Amino acid sequence: MPASLTDIIIQKIRDKGPISFRDFMEMALYYPEFGYYTSSSEKIGKHGDYYTSPYFSGIFGEMLAKQFTDMWHMLGKQPFTIVEYGAGPGTLCRDVLQQLKNQPELYDQLDYYIIEKSPVMQEKEREILPEKIKWINSISNLNNINGCIFSNECVDNFAVHRVVMEDELMEIFVDYKNGFIEILKPASIELKKYLEELNVVLPEGFRTEINLEATEWIADIANALQKGFVLTIDYGYPAYEYYHPQRKRGTLTCYNKHKTNEEPYSFIGEQDITAHVNFTALSHFGKKHGLDTYSFTNQSNFLLSLGLTNYLRELEQGGSEFTESEKGLLINTFLMDMGKKFQVLMQGKGIARPFLPGFRFSKPL
Repeated sequence: MPASLTDIIIQKIRDKGPISFRDFMEMALYYPEFGYYTSSSEKIGKHGDYYTSPYFSGIFGEMLAKQFTDMWHMLGKQPFTIVEYGAGPGTLCRDVLQQLKNQPELYDQLDYYIIEKSPVMQEKEREILPEKIKWINSISNLNNINGCIFSNECVDNFAVHRVVMEDELMEIFVDYKNGFIEILKPASIELKKYLEELNVVLPEGFRTEINLEATEWIADIANALQKGFVLTIDYGYPAYEYYHPQRKRGTLTCYNKHKTNEEPYSFIGEQDITAHVNFTALSHFGKKHGLDTYSFTNQSNFLLSLGLTNYLRELEQGGSEFTESEKGLLINTFLMDMGKKFQVLMQGKGIARPFLPGFRFSKPL
């Protein structure tokens, strides 16, 4: 049996020849038992590799619950379905549900589904989440959804193709010659068409990522949603920033023990590999499949619009146990650091000109 995921990938290359970076990333993250998200190692928190917003406080889930409540009202207080992609350790889901329990009429009408690719994460979720939660393998298992389909830090972990513009668009493949090396092959028509549809012309030498899985993902969501919303929270950019000259090396980033690097061929299976989300692409391909784009903003403005500062003030006046340093950490996390880096996209179907409080400060895509 192979000693490590590195050995498995090397053997695959020897058997099949060079593999696309997309296939390498998929194996590094999701290969059964050996991949980063399929192994039992700690991912989030002090002993993991990175932090997420829900890790710091349940406030993030409470703010989201307020937005879901607004959606429920907008849909006529009818039976409401929430589908969460990639729930991680389940803390965000738990925090949302705890808040929604305060509204029995909504909670009683609520169906909550989780789509979780990682068996390890699903096991963690089952340990802390109530019986109300149902796990499904694919959104195709659901039809005519009325409610909200959402993800928080999910799309950035889809395996991406990496391309570079030379005389023509070339795709990066991974080979092994006494170490992993990158080689170039002419890009497929599908990759070229992706850029053409977004009216993107890359200058010579520009390297970037193309997330075809995200285009399939948003198409599947559009097909499953009858009426309601699609809420995507992740770090990324609109296209005019994604292809800015300062990102000519791409956005691929690895996380290992709270340090970032640009070395995907190191610590294989032991570090996270991510690529920033192209929110313009999600909007564009969503529209192709019947989703309207309602609003786009950053996480800071999203939470401020939902009343985060007032909420913190009320906690303080009510004798909150938060220390000054803890409050400072929350404000820095939600409004400054992650708040500026993370973007929030609202798409949907069947609702004419919805006004959602979380999007008072929208910006262009």
